[in-house]
Amino acid sequence: MALRPVRATLALLLLSIALPANAAIRVVATFPDLADMTRQIGGERVDVVTIAEGNQDPHKVPVKPSFVTKLNRADAVVVMGLGLEHAFLPPLLEVARNAKIAPGETGYIDASLYVTPLEVPTSQNRTQGELHPLGNPHFNLDPVQGKLMARAIAEGLERVDPDGAQTYQSGLARYTALLDAKIAEWAKLAAPLRGVKAVSYHPDLIYLADRYGIELIGTIETKPGVPATPAHLEELIDEMKQHKTQLVVREVAYELPLAQTVAERTGARVVTISTLTGGLPDTNTYIEFVEANLKALVGALSTAGSP
Repeated sequence: MALRPVRATLALLLLSIALPANAAIRVVATFPDLADMTRQIGGERVDVVTIAEGNQDPHKVPVKPSFVTKLNRADAVVVMGLGLEHAFLPPLLEVARNAKIAPGETGYIDASLYVTPLEVPTSQNRTQGELHPLGNPHFNLDPVQGKLMARAIAEGLERVDPDGAQTYQSGLARYTALLDAKIAEWAKLAAPLRGVKAVSYHPDLIYLADRYGIELIGTIETKPGVPATPAHLEELIDEMKQHKTQLVVREVAYELPLAQTVAERTGARVVTISTLTGGLPDTNTYIEFVEANLKALVGALSTAGSP
């Protein structure tokens, strides 16, 4: 009889040792787009938390102590890449002291791996404003690039968790098929955008514009990351009038009144989109995010004035 408590204790101990092998791998995603893709691909094999929120400026994510704890315990970190996280992730990783997720290590998953970057600067001159030396990092707004992001994430999860290879490969195939179907739908939805002239706050629409044929005239920012000056705005407004610009695209992280002023002076229409999943209402998934942006842009055209 005395052996029963000992056996019970040993059984519990063996169970506690076995559990981690079956537990979900802990993933920290820097942005909601990456978090959703990771969940779509990994299913129950991944436990994902996110650093930034969808309504935040990805260049100005506030650093919180809780992020350090998440990164310290993570088996993997998924980043957008091309330097988008440069303002907040490196110091967090340094303090977290988790060698598994350091850049270049197995647990560091870069979603930009297969993306061909646009706007790679030919000069590292900081007078040109906020500089992304590896190219424009806002490729997530183009769903075709989204497929490449998903591929990089799936391969990264497989490196971290080889036992889950079949899950990740199946998850990627399923998610890619879903994206392919939606991309075909979105091409029809976005057809009215071809040839439309637009300005935005920040130069973050280039991949979306390239995909759907939008002609970008300029930005409200004087330079990337540099607030507008009166002189710049006057030049921009003159150019918008000259090109008969139809849309002023206001990203949710930027102020609305200035966009409205620019639109009123040019006869354009303000349209609000998000640069991240979750920035607009009811956009908790990457697919919902892409669709909401396209519907907002197309919808704005029907009410756009003539300059």
